[in-house]
Order: sequence, then structure tokens, then C-alpha cells
Amino acid sequence: MSTVSQRRALTPRQLTRADERLSFVYLERCTVHRDANAITAQDAEGTTHIPSATIGTLLLGPGTRVTHQAMSVLGETGAAVCWVGEHGVRYYASGRALSRSSALMEAQARQWANPRSRLAVAREMYRLRFPDEDPAGLTRQELLGREGRRVKDCYRAEAARTGVPWRGRRYVPGDFTSGDAVNQAVTAAAQCMYGIAHAVVTSLGCSPALGFIHSGHELSFVLDVADLYKTEIGIPLAFDVAAQDEEDVGPRTRRALRDRINETSLLNRCVDDIKHLLLPETTGSSDPGDDRDVVTLQSDHGHQVASGVNHDGPEDYGDELW
Repeated sequence: MSTVSQRRALTPRQLTRADERLSFVYLERCTVHRDANAITAQDAEGTTHIPSATIGTLLLGPGTRVTHQAMSVLGETGAAVCWVGEHGVRYYASGRALSRSSALMEAQARQWANPRSRLAVAREMYRLRFPDEDPAGLTRQELLGREGRRVKDCYRAEAARTGVPWRGRRYVPGDFTSGDAVNQAVTAAAQCMYGIAHAVVTSLGCSPALGFIHSGHELSFVLDVADLYKTEIGIPLAFDVAAQDEEDVGPRTRRALRDRINETSLLNRCVDDIKHLLLPETTGSSDPGDDRDVVTLQSDHGHQVASGVNHDGPEDYGDELW
């Protein structure tokens, strides 16, 4: 990797396009600092330089310390920063979103505000989860009923595959140990998936609250996204962990899910799925990958006009407002 001394200085308008960045860079047990336009990660083994403009989202795991200068250069280059558990399996906090564009947020709001498009996104979410079914024409109640049956079928199938007895979902909020080993594993996997989804949703600049299936909670969209991978990843992994041993189910589930995330590149897949759901037919300059630092004004008939210009017409002192 070239060092920052070989790179010319970048301005926000000259940054790497969002779709050309490394989507997620995960660091743990190191000190994150700045060296010109790069961030450095220093640990007992030495110092690694990472050009800041190539980072989409920096995930800061356990044992990391970050300096003010490092946060400054990350802010200048438009990178998102999230404080997470090991390999992103828990979400604690975040800074600004990765995207300078509001395209995804606006698309989410448009899809959510219209009952028809909101239902269409819910159907597409079902299609992503269960590609062998066509949910076209299904009502919301029918979607919920089918989803419930598929989840029950998944529990039964995993119990038969692993030999772990399944007596139904048992979870008491605030009392993790109230359930048996497999229920504890399912709960731990679900909590981890919520953390992963929250980090991705926040990094993309979407609203965590505007859900298409869940509603009434500040994390409704996060719950929607996390559920996309419940029957494919979360539940099977939980049964695998419970089948191995009934001791320390929670920590072992989190570690196993951490490894599965790395093996399957789940974070990048999550990004692609969200873009597919919110902008299924978008091309051109409104693509969130076109992350230009541009502010426009809303005009009539959906048109956008330049900001920073007096639209009352030219004056003797020129068109610029400032």
C-alpha cells in the first residue's frame, strides 16, 4: 500500500466515488490517528496507513482509541464512523453518514409516504427472504401470515437438522437466561443482526425509523433489514451453536456470527439490498454512488435548480446571493 506522502491532497469535491470505496474497514485494539490525508492504525505490530478517501465506513471495535485529528480527516473526506462490537455484531453509536447525497434518504421517504409503494417494498423484502415465492398481489396481512409460517417451518427444519429440541420461541425482555439454550442463541443472533443492520442503515444516511414492515419504533427500518437474513443466517447459526454445547451460548453465538459475517461479506450485501429496495430503477446522477457535494433548491413539477443564486433575475451586482 502506498503511503500518504505519495498522495496529493484531496478536497471534498475530489474524493473517491462512494461505489469505489472500501465499503467497510474494521479496526480493533489500536490507536487511530492522522498522517496528512491518511488515517493510521497503530498497535503492537506497527503502524498501517489507510488513505482516508478510500474508506466508506470505519467500524471501530473493542480496544480502539481515535484522535481528534483522525476524526477531522474522516469528516473532511466524507467517511462514516461507527462504534461497534467485535466485527460489527453490536452497534453503539455513529458519526455522520457516508453519503453526502440525500438520494437514499429521500427515496426512502418517498417510498414510505405512499401506501402503495410502501406495500411494494414490503413485498420485495419478502421476495428477498423467500425467492421461491412470488408475493405479488398479497395484502399486508397475507404477507405477515406467510412470513410467520415460513419462520415456523425454519425452526422445525433446523431442529430436525441439528437434533436440538424445539418447544417454541421463548424470550422474556430483560431476562436473557429465561429461555433454553437454543432460545438464548436465537436471541443473541437477533441482537447481533440488529447491530449490523443499524450500522449499515446509519452509514448510508437512511432513516432507522421509517420502516416498511415494522412501525412505531425508532429502529423500524433496522428491524426490517435485519429480518432479511433471519432464516438464512441467524436461525440456522443459532441452532448450530446450541447443538455444540449449552454453555456460554450468547458469547459463542456472537463469535460464530462474527465469523459468518466475514465469510459471506454480509455487510456489503446488506448495502446492495438496501439500495435495491429503495432505488430499484435509479440510474444516472441520482444514484447514491454519485456522491457529489451539491445542494439544490426545489422548484415546481419536481425540478431542482441551483442554490446560491438569486432566482428573481440578474441584478447589477450579479446573480450570486453571497
